[in-house]
Amino acid sequence: MSFWIDTHAHIYTKDFDADRQDVLAHCAELGVNTIYMPNVDHASIDNMLEVEAKYPNQCVAMMGLHPCSVKKDFEKELYLVESWLHKKRFAAIGEIGTDLYWDKTFWEQQQEAFKIQVRWAKQYKLPVVIHCRESIDETIALVEPFVGYGLTGVFHCFSGSVEQAKKICDLGFYLGLGGVATFKNGGLDTVIPELDINRLVLETDSPYLAPVPHRGKRNTPEYIPLIANRVAALRDIPVDELMQHTYTNSNKLFER
Repeated sequence: MSFWIDTHAHIYTKDFDADRQDVLAHCAELGVNTIYMPNVDHASIDNMLEVEAKYPNQCVAMMGLHPCSVKKDFEKELYLVESWLHKKRFAAIGEIGTDLYWDKTFWEQQQEAFKIQVRWAKQYKLPVVIHCRESIDETIALVEPFVGYGLTGVFHCFSGSVEQAKKICDLGFYLGLGGVATFKNGGLDTVIPELDINRLVLETDSPYLAPVPHRGKRNTPEYIPLIANRVAALRDIPVDELMQHTYTNSNKLFER
């Protein structure tokens, strides 16, 4: 039997402190049985691990340093990430990557932090979960030298072109589709039908990027079926077929 998997949700943030248990219970009712939680930086670790400990059958933690948290002292942040990788097994190295949308000040540091964490992914034989806002081509170029050494992962919140998607899939990576797939101006209407269905996974990036009709409000893993309905409609396939593919793909990605 297949279920929905949210491959990227910050369910541990304060946005869910008031109703997290209810949200997760409703997710289970909807068939969203597994939620993968990406780390951001030192400030998010405790909350993330607390949620994983409380809901071990549903919430799974990753470990990494988000590119928007890469500053002058990024080595200190990476030291903490590395120490946690020594302590316990995580589902992936993430959320890592690059970001040229918010701030270009630490672009060189972002690249260095990314390469270091990719090497850890190879060392621990873990997938990487990649953030690449306004930097898809640059991030593909950063990944390419590591391909062929067992590295895999997902380009989360994919919003690129068919050509970029093909490059990513040819590298052995997956594409994470989320709320942007439902946006009228999201640019994915003509892209999603052309993507390799064996390389697609679903995500919400909760509490951010809520899908239509909840755009602008808090996002939640409960909205995975809404995203799935839109993706299935664009591909002109039954929702159940999409569920089976994304379930299989997600388990391959995280080796579960």
